[in-house]
Amino acid sequence: MSSARRNTSPVASADPAGIDAMTNQLGSPHIVSSYEQDLQQLSDMITRMGGMVENQLALAVTSIINKDMEAANRAIDIDPAIDALETEIQQFIVRLLALRQPVAIDLRMVLSALKITSDLERIGDYSKNVAKRGIVLNQFSLPFSLTGLAHMGQLVQQNMKTIIDAVGENDTSRAEEVWRSDTAIDDMYNAIFRELITYMMEDPRDITPCTHLLFIAKNLERIGDHATNIAETVFYTVSGHPLPDERPKSDNTSYMVARPSPDATS
Repeated sequence: MSSARRNTSPVASADPAGIDAMTNQLGSPHIVSSYEQDLQQLSDMITRMGGMVENQLALAVTSIINKDMEAANRAIDIDPAIDALETEIQQFIVRLLALRQPVAIDLRMVLSALKITSDLERIGDYSKNVAKRGIVLNQFSLPFSLTGLAHMGQLVQQNMKTIIDAVGENDTSRAEEVWRSDTAIDDMYNAIFRELITYMMEDPRDITPCTHLLFIAKNLERIGDHATNIAETVFYTVSGHPLPDERPKSDNTSYMVARPSPDATS
C-alpha cells in the first residue's frame, strides 16, 4: 500500500475523520524522514508478497489445467518463502508501532498491512493445496472437460491481479471492483460443484478424481473470498469507513442435495 506524504502529529482529535482532515490540510511530510522510509518499505514488502502469491496461484492453476507437474512443484516450493516474508512483515510492523506510534491514516495502513499479509498467506496455502492435488490428478485420465474449472481459475487470477494493484496504488475503485465480482466466482463454484457431483453419481470410478477437483474448486473459491477481504481492507484504509453494502455472496453448495435419477434406482 503506497505511502503518501502526511503529517502525523498526535495533537489532532481522536476522531479519525478529524485527524485525517488535519493531515490532508497540512499536507506536509513526516518530520522524521526515516519514518516515511519505513512506511514505504512496508508498502514495498506487501507488494512483493502479493506478487509472490499471485505467481504461486498462476502456477497452481496451470498445473491443473495443463497437467504441468513442474508448475505444481514450483507452486509448492514457493510457499516457505511466502511464509517467511509474512513473518518478516509482522516483525517489521511490531517495530514500527513501537518506535513510530503512527496515527490517522498511517495507523490504519500499518494495522491493515497485518490483515492483508494474513490473507495473502492463506491464499498461498490454498494455492499450494491446489498444486498438491494437481499432482494427484495427473495419475488419472479424466473423461470430461475442465473448461469450467479453467474459467474459474482465470476469474480468481484476474481478481488477484486487480487487488494487488489496488493495494499498491491505494485504489478504492479497484478494490470495490474485486469486492463486487466475487459473486461471479461463487456462481462458477456452484456450477462446478453440481457438475462434479453428477459425474460421481454416474460413474463411481470418477469419485476419487472428482473429489480432488471439488477440493480444488473450493480452494479457488476461498482464494476469491480472501481477495474480497483484502478489498474491504484497502477500502477502509484509504477512505476511513467500511464499504456501505453487505458483502455479495452466492455460494449455496451448503444447501445442495444430490439425488439419484429414477433410472439409477430402478
